[in-house]
Amino acid sequence: MIKAIKFVTIAVRDQDRALEFYTKKLGMRVITDSPFDGTQRWIELGIPRADTKIVLFTMQGHEQMIGHFQNITFVADDVEKTAAELKARGVEFTQDPQKADWGTSAIFKDQDGNVFVLSTP
Repeated sequence: MIKAIKFVTIAVRDQDRALEFYTKKLGMRVITDSPFDGTQRWIELGIPRADTKIVLFTMQGHEQMIGHFQNITFVADDVEKTAAELKARGVEFTQDPQKADWGTSAIFKDQDGNVFVLSTP
């Protein structure tokens, strides 16, 4: 049976800029940064205290995926505090934290305009 998600891939235009954003602004760590196909690298990132990894890579022919809503929701125990910390590092939020019956969420963008949700568990 399936037991986990190994990684999710985020399509990016410039791997160097993306690497800087995800490590310096979001606090992820580099697990793998290796040549892949002569034009890109396989960049795999770890999220502190999480098993699922993020891969910064654009499959050839899938460039149209860059700069859109991503079906990826990041989790933080305190969304308001985390959003404030990320804003201080220069992360752009398109929706400030909002409380609902089920929890709190906010929406932010990366350097390529990819859009993500930040939510409580």
